[in-house]
Amino acid sequence: MTDQVQNQPLGGLQDWQLLALAAAITERMYPNFALFSRLLEFGELDRVRRVIDGVWDAVSGTGAKMNFDVQLPHIEQNIPDLEEFDMYGAIPARDAILALCCTLNTAIQPEPSEVDDIIQLSRETVAGFIELNADDQLSDEELVRLINTHDLMLQEDDFLADCLELLVSTQSKAKVIQQLRALAANDGYSNIGISDSE
Repeated sequence: MTDQVQNQPLGGLQDWQLLALAAAITERMYPNFALFSRLLEFGELDRVRRVIDGVWDAVSGTGAKMNFDVQLPHIEQNIPDLEEFDMYGAIPARDAILALCCTLNTAIQPEPSEVDDIIQLSRETVAGFIELNADDQLSDEELVRLINTHDLMLQEDDFLADCLELLVSTQSKAKVIQQLRALAANDGYSNIGISDSE
């Protein structure tokens, strides 16, 4: 992770900023679940999408209030069992739902540690994807270097830095959230370059 990102203390963020950051990272991971769900007819894709939208509504103070305590167990049922789905796509799909669960926990009781877990989950998704596609002859040291310097990981670091920069900017909260949501949507592509429309 870049020093710029590492040196941003999440503890200095207000509750709404923590939730907005959680929502943004989860939004960017969402296509990983959406594609898996659609191809394997797994889970409740519509509910997952509605709940993410509900989190954005909660951050911006718009729309009907959603009871996240009630939604959490429903969302947890969308976590793919990796023993049942013996394929790579189940892993980023699972990570996306785990991130959403952490986001709901943040909506219920904002904690910097919960958001840090989401950041780490997203980075692990990216690292796992890079490792999957790497030359299996690489040494551990070479693999770590590849992961840390890979375009996808650099984009991950840049995305987080851009989110944090937006959140502490002097713009209005409404404008920050609007820009953050557009940044997280990433033209429909996930943190590992997957699009549900493919």
